[in-house]
Amino acid sequence: MIGYVTLGTNDMARAGKFYDALLAEVGGKRQMETERFISWSAGQHSPGIGVIKPFDGKAATVGNGIMVAIMCDSQEKVKAIYDKAIKLGAKDEGPPGTRWGNFYVGYFRDLDGNKLNAFCMS
Repeated sequence: MIGYVTLGTNDMARAGKFYDALLAEVGGKRQMETERFISWSAGQHSPGIGVIKPFDGKAATVGNGIMVAIMCDSQEKVKAIYDKAIKLGAKDEGPPGTRWGNFYVGYFRDLDGNKLNAFCMS
């Protein structure tokens, strides 16, 4: 199973503010932080999401085909995460709705262009 995921950023302060507000919606809090890296988790034994300045010193770029999914326990929470992301300046990539069977999901891109979604199995 996944322990954590990192997404590249070129603006650590901006990314920190975005994810502080967004992940608070699902109980996420800052777990670790350095000048090059911030990670959030909902608990010590829960998966985490981090933002990082690339170690090679080059600009962070968006990975084509890469997406991070934030698990929620209800359709209302999916909508709350999606709405919060858009309010924080994220770009819409597909509003919340049922896609396949009982898969309810909303897609968005963060301020650096990384693709995420909030989902639940309803």
